[in-house]
This record gives sequence, structure tokens and C-alpha cells, in this order.
Amino acid sequence: MHRILMLLAAVAALAAAPPGRGADGTWIDLTYPFGEDTIYWPTSDKFLLETVFAGTTEAGFYYSAYKLATAEHGGTHLDAPVHFAAGRLANDEIPLERLIGDAVVVDVSAAALAARDYQIPIADLAAWERIHGRIPDRSIVLLKTGYGRFWPDPQQYLGTALRGPDGVAALRFPGLHPDAARWLIEERAVRALGIDTASIDPGQTATYPAHQVLAAAQVPVFENVANLDRLPATGAWVVALPMKIAGGSGGPLRIVARVQTRE
Repeated sequence: MHRILMLLAAVAALAAAPPGRGADGTWIDLTYPFGEDTIYWPTSDKFLLETVFAGTTEAGFYYSAYKLATAEHGGTHLDAPVHFAAGRLANDEIPLERLIGDAVVVDVSAAALAARDYQIPIADLAAWERIHGRIPDRSIVLLKTGYGRFWPDPQQYLGTALRGPDGVAALRFPGLHPDAARWLIEERAVRALGIDTASIDPGQTATYPAHQVLAAAQVPVFENVANLDRLPATGAWVVALPMKIAGGSGGPLRIVARVQTRE
């Protein structure tokens, strides 16, 4: 009888699961692979994968092993709050509840593709809500600028292929206005924020105000998120788990979304 009750409870839980989490859902990978063409900040070292061994061993079996080197902030990655706020959560301290949850996708691509220095305002969030309803509290909000279509071309994606300080000075891509970041925290209690550009702040920022606002409120940020064009405006469930680096300010991120299969 106990096993029957447990089975019935499991079936009931599956039936009551939010859209995208049921047996009919589809997983979407929102992560760019790390490799030679991975885009990094102009002052960061590129991803390095070195072969330790690859081939047939003396004992006659195949074996391969590699070692890697990477900056925390490159490719699809996490910004931990401590990245821009002293004393806030480090990579390994972020509660899982901040990294897993229901997500909404706010599409600002029309404006962002028309203006590389675009700063997503509160008005864009309000416009989204007029169509799709209120952004639920504790949501993961993913901002779709449309710049994912340019990956992995740094000239198109970042606005420049230059490296070093000259590259930083030449960065041109859209981001979030700090007032909109503050609104998402204070009015919608956002769980986390993600964007399909190299930074939550626009490329031409000098002080990274959106980063500062979000970090102070302990809100993690996901950058260089892939495939946002494959997600619906509502109904996705996101799992965003970084490499767990003790004391890290960020780290490589594997982020995926579960969406309901449409018939």
C-alpha cells in the first residue's frame, strides 16, 4: 500500500508540474561550447585545452586526457555577486534556488540590433508585460538582444576584434539600463538575470552600473547565453549550474532550459 501511495503521489506531482517540466518537455542547450573560437573579454586569455595523452596505451587500450586553462569570465559564464560587490556571494556560495527556476524571455532584439549602444529600459519590460502578463516574482529573466546570431564572430558580436585595452575601448553591444536592473530587483524580486551578449552592461560602459546594482542585491548574472531564439516568452524552466570554484567571482556555466513540447 505504501508503494502504491508513493506512485500516486509521483504521478500527481508530474501532472501538477509547471509547463516544460513534464514528460513531454524538450531540453534546449543555452551554452556555447568552449574551444578555440570561444569569445572572451579583450583583456582575458583565450580558452586553452592541452593534450595530456590521446591514443593507444602500452597496455593496448585507448585513453585520452586533457588539461584546460580559462578565465572565469568568457564564453557562456556566470557572474557571481562578489564580481562587483565586496562581501557578496562568491561562485560556490550562490544558493541553488538562485540558479534554477521558471524563466521569461524578454525580446528587445528589434531595438538592440538597430542601436549597438542600446540600454534596455524599464519601458521595454513594461511593454513585455502588457503582452505576456506580469513577470512572476522570483523568475529568471533572460534578455534577448539578438546578438547571439553573430557568435562566434567577435567583430559582429563584440563590435570589435581588437584585443587588449584597445579592444575594451572599442566594445559596442547592448546591455541593461541600471534603472531597469533596479526595477527588476525591487518590483519583481528577480531570481537571476541572463543575456545573449558579453556583459549585462553595454559595451561602452566605464563603471558597469547594472553589474553593481545586481551584485549588491545578490543577483547572479548569466552572460553569453546561447539559443534564446529557441525559447518561448514564457513557460521555460532553466537550470544554470556553473563550475563550482571556491571563492570564485564567476565561472564557466552550463545552462539549459526545459520547454513544453508543442503538438
